[in-house]
Order: sequence, then C-alpha cells, then structure tokens
Amino acid sequence: MYYNELCGESVSALGMGAMRLPTDDEGKIDEQASQEIIDYAFDNGINYYDTAYMYHGGASETFLGKALAGRERSSYLLADKFPGFAMGDKSIDEIFNEQLERCRTDYFDFYLLHNVNERSIVIYLDEEMEILDYFKRKKEQGVIRHLGFSSHGKPEMFEQFCDVFDWDFAQIEMNYLDWTLQNSEAQYQMAVERDLPLVVMEPVRGGRLASLTPEADEILKRQEPEWSIASWAFKWLMEFDNAKIALSGMTTMEQLKDNLKTYASRTIITAEQKAALKEANELLKGAVNVPCTQCAYCVDDCPQGLNIPDLINIYNNYTMVANYAVRQAMGRLTPEQRPENCIACGVCLDHCPQAINIPGVLVEFDGVMDQAVNA
Repeated sequence: MYYNELCGESVSALGMGAMRLPTDDEGKIDEQASQEIIDYAFDNGINYYDTAYMYHGGASETFLGKALAGRERSSYLLADKFPGFAMGDKSIDEIFNEQLERCRTDYFDFYLLHNVNERSIVIYLDEEMEILDYFKRKKEQGVIRHLGFSSHGKPEMFEQFCDVFDWDFAQIEMNYLDWTLQNSEAQYQMAVERDLPLVVMEPVRGGRLASLTPEADEILKRQEPEWSIASWAFKWLMEFDNAKIALSGMTTMEQLKDNLKTYASRTIITAEQKAALKEANELLKGAVNVPCTQCAYCVDDCPQGLNIPDLINIYNNYTMVANYAVRQAMGRLTPEQRPENCIACGVCLDHCPQAINIPGVLVEFDGVMDQAVNA
C-alpha cells in the first residue's frame, strides 16, 4: 500500500467505502463476511474508512463502529457524512450525536456534507437551518478534524459550493468514463485551482468499469494480460496528484485483494497503455445507455419497493450485450420486481445524483423486456 498526504494526514491511497458491504439473503449486512473484509483491509494497510448516515439503511455506521472497535482509534481515519437532504424530523444535533454513538467514537477525522447537488444545495445554504454554521462549530471544538463535502452535481454547482467556505477537502465522482461523460475534468481543475484536495468516489463507477464490453475487455487484456479490468480504472486515477484517495466499496475478498495488489505501488500508465484505454473507453461509451452508478439512493423511498439500480444495471447490460445470461437475469424478476410496476411518482428523481429520468428508463426497459426474455 502506498500513502498520500491529505490535510496533513498520511492516508492510504485506497480507502474502504462502507456502502456496498456484503449482505445476506434478507439484504442485511453479513457481519461475519464484512468483518473479514474490514480486518483484511486494515491488516494490509488501508487506514481510511468511509460511511454515511443512510448507507445500508442506517446500519453501515453501526457495523463499522463495531468492526473497528478493537483497533486503536489513532490507527485509522474515519469519515462520515451529514444527510441534509434527508433529515426527516430530526435536528442536526440529534443526527450528528447519533452518528458518533453508532460509530463508537467521540470525533470524526473527516466529515462531509453529503451529496451536495442542484436540489440539496439550497438546504445546505439555508441560513435559518444553520447547517454549515453548526459544523463549523464542531470543527472549532475538535469533534470534526477536517470538514468537506461530497458532490455529484454539475461543475457550475460544484464551483459555487467550493466558494462558500474554506473547505479542507471535497469528494467527487471521477473515473475515465465520467472524465468527459459527467465532466469531472472540470471539477478536478476547479479543485486544483483552489488548492482543494480530493477524495474520489466511484473510481470504478459502482463496478461498471470492472467489466466493460467483450470487445473493450479484449483490448485491455491484449495490452496487459495480468491486469484485471478494474485495475485499469485505478491506475488511470493514479496520474492525478490532487486525487488523494480512491474510495472503493469492496463487497468481496476477491475485489479487496485485487485492489490491494493494484495499490501496492503507484503506477502511472504509459502512452501506449493510455491509447489502449482510450480505445476501450470509446467502445464502452457507445454501449452505455444509462449513467447509473448503483448508489441506491433512490431505493428506500420507492413506494413500489423496486430495486431500481438492479433494474437499470440489467437494462444497461441488455443494451450492451443482449446475451442469454442477461435474458436469464431479466426472466428471474418476479412480477412485483419488474419495471412495469413503476408508477412514475417521481420520488426517485429527488434522490438521483446523476439526474437520471428513472421513470422514463423503466418505461423503456419494460418496452423491451418481454421480447428480450422470450427471444
């Protein structure tokens, strides 16, 4: 594992995200499997652990606090986030204190205002709510050591929020696909201009960059047979000095070990490797239909109980590779799980960081589903 400096801290270049921990058949965190992953990550040099109030329906913070309880508190860096866009009836103080209790800590090393976007920015900047003032005080008190924000918004909004406070760091979605597709290049440059260090989320785009298309994968495998497809995304990121940490929500031990192998040292890809990656990326861009990162923010409030990220993933796979395995996945959906059950209420639209027209996508999926399954 190699390390970078972030806010005066020595941070592992690979961070452990706790949004996609392994789950059991009921969708709850598989604590044994998750503990094994956390222990292996810690014992192999990962010292940055990221969670949020809403991850795993609120269970992520509690599990992570328990998983790290046997470790010396100064031996790891803990990052958490405030859900200004989903506070419910709770006060800022109630939520923050609940987070401290869940995580079994009396301070956060890194703390972020969560998912600042075109819709939520008005909440975070609301002078009557005093969210920013509250967390400024917590930083002054030492309960928060480094204060930042995460954003899936457009560059214009990102720039606006960068300038409302002297932030210690920011967190953005950045990978070789979104460099142009979501214009993360502009956000990266804005951060560099402000000397604002970055933590990167979605470096493998929710797993989408772990397997591209058969043709694109072949290009990369031909260039570097020993590299996993996912490792290309991380190695691409290593070139950017201001990207201090790549957060990965590792669900399996296999993913963790592969990523640890990638981060054994910093590897700047060569011009020849960049050319191969560019060729593969262009093929992928032509195949991606819906830019979903599988964050699952849209799931909890869906009145129909639809697993929207799963449906979009199946649909994207179908539009790229309409093979038997994908048709089988479509066929396994129960009547209640199918896209036809979307009632287009629009609740999901308020939660999607990518501003995807989810009801429209599900209508499109429903339009091809029966024909695809029966092909």
